[in-house]
Amino acid sequence: MATVNVHEAKTHLSRLLARVESGEEIIIARAGRPIARLQRVEVARRQRKPGNDRIVIHPDFDDPIPEWDPDYMHPGDPMRELLK
Repeated sequence: MATVNVHEAKTHLSRLLARVESGEEIIIARAGRPIARLQRVEVARRQRKPGNDRIVIHPDFDDPIPEWDPDYMHPGDPMRELLK
């Protein structure tokens, strides 16, 4: 278990976090007196269960979109001619 002072912890926080990530525990001290402990947090990951996602396909999913239908488009819209 390593001990570092507050100034060193502020200056080298990224390095200290890398050490903690590898499993080391670090004590932060102010004036030689321990005030905090940096230690790795173990996060329990849930196992993913394949097939749990629900997919809903509506019956009208392939119907034309009204704004692209030439009958609904503005007469001056240049796309109107391309869709005919």
